[in-house]
Amino acid sequence: MERTFRGNFRKKPQTADMIFGTRAVIEAIRAGKEIDRLYIQKGLNNELTKELVDTAIEFRLPISKVPVEKLNRITRKNHQGAIAYLSAVTYQSLDNIISECYAKGKDPFILMLDRVTDVRNFGAICRTAECAGIDAIVIPSKGAAQINADAVKTSAGALNIIPVTRQDYLKDTITYLQESGIKVVAATEKTDQIYTELDYNQPIAILMGSEEDGVSPEYLKRSDEKAKIPILGKIESLNVSVAAGVIIYEAVRQKGIK
Repeated sequence: MERTFRGNFRKKPQTADMIFGTRAVIEAIRAGKEIDRLYIQKGLNNELTKELVDTAIEFRLPISKVPVEKLNRITRKNHQGAIAYLSAVTYQSLDNIISECYAKGKDPFILMLDRVTDVRNFGAICRTAECAGIDAIVIPSKGAAQINADAVKTSAGALNIIPVTRQDYLKDTITYLQESGIKVVAATEKTDQIYTELDYNQPIAILMGSEEDGVSPEYLKRSDEKAKIPILGKIESLNVSVAAGVIIYEAVRQKGIK
């Protein structure tokens, strides 16, 4: 297939993935470092903090205002109320990816992840997506797994290959995909339609939901179709990375990709 571009235990964050100190974070942003997430202490109103906020807004970075206790749990060093995590990937433009697909006469094949926060699940999904020839993975700016060294390792290096795009509002992204001629299929148990009954042999975006409660109700309403994976045992749901693999490869089968 032609490509567009080609448990409960939580590890302590690796310092190589993290920058702290207000001026250090500002300079990292201005130097073009890819920021995965930015934490700023609530209630700080000094000039340097204001400069950091303005810089983050200028570069369209998501900001999380958090209590100082959260920052102190991350590091006991002098963080000055600002901590940034670096991303292990460079985020790409969804518009460019879709345009390039159509320019090549290829149906876009997109995977959207709504609040998939477990790094290992995320990495496993990316590995499957890359193997299946998916053109891009779409994640929200907030409420997504951190793309760090663990994610890259779990993906078996797929995150070094497959484009990842970060979007501020997935509801707007769904609308944009639909306006671009791409059908959005949401994976959910809240439907009677079995996933094999849908037509994936067209421009398609598969939407997978969070580990806890699936796809957000608002996104379900906006999706073109819903797909259910039958559960025959007593456990109510599949792991999200397994469910993603099931639906993705049904699309691969229908597309006749060899």
